[in-house]
Amino acid sequence: MGEAEQPIEIVIITGMSGAGKTVAVQSFEDLGYFCVDNLPPALLPKFIDLIEGASGKMNKVALVMDLRGQRFFDHLFEVVDQLSIGQSKPSVQILFLESKDNKLVQRYKESRRTHPLAKNGLPLEGIRLEREMLEELKGRAQLIIDTTELKPIELRERLISRFSSDARQSFSVQLQSFGFKYGIPIDADLVFDVRFLPNPHYVEHMRPQTGLDEEVSSYVLKWSETQQFIEKLTDLLQFMLPQYKREGKSQVVIGIGCTGGQHRSVTLVEHFAKQFAEEYEVHATHRDIEKRKVRNP
Repeated sequence: MGEAEQPIEIVIITGMSGAGKTVAVQSFEDLGYFCVDNLPPALLPKFIDLIEGASGKMNKVALVMDLRGQRFFDHLFEVVDQLSIGQSKPSVQILFLESKDNKLVQRYKESRRTHPLAKNGLPLEGIRLEREMLEELKGRAQLIIDTTELKPIELRERLISRFSSDARQSFSVQLQSFGFKYGIPIDADLVFDVRFLPNPHYVEHMRPQTGLDEEVSSYVLKWSETQQFIEKLTDLLQFMLPQYKREGKSQVVIGIGCTGGQHRSVTLVEHFAKQFAEEYEVHATHRDIEKRKVRNP
């Protein structure tokens, strides 16, 4: 028997312009949802057919539907009610983002944007018209979030808490080894230099090996200065990683570099990847492990 198909989950993100739909869709992207911005409701059934044909590769979908597609908006309720895939229905939730008029006006002034329904350029006029048009949709929403007093990070935290199936998936630690001779990774949040540690490069038979080899890793880890470094960096990361997560970062990229990115940095990335794997979603990569060419003297 094949694996049971996972049910398709669809979240329709809608609500008042300026209430936080951009933050919402970015949060769903970080949660692993396949996201589409400004999909006309009339195209939803065909889109579902495409998802069904993807063999379970896109079973979590977030769709932004707002007044940019207002000509199709009347079809939304009909389409949602009639959606079917084979013998089953997908799970469809409407997330409506709300905010008080004065806060929406303030946000429009700060961003210097024009409300899509403000014919004379006055935000409040457009906001009131939009609120009237979306009244029925708000009444059909399964989840309404008032963002008047919410900072973007607080909205993100609320959505992750509500929609994350695994709290670990909302935050990941990316560990990357590299060689300073090839440059520092431009996407690293934190960089640590381990060139002060004893170098296996100077042990001739280890020179062509890497930190993935047991002999090399044992050599790097046996020194007291290596153990002190591991202890101090572990203490630092145990303090910092929860703070990054609390601030709403979806990932932290940590670069550990040695001269060529082959021995010491690889060993330590592998060590920390195993150490933090129980607490976080961890990915280890070795950028420069294959770059060094071994030549016979």
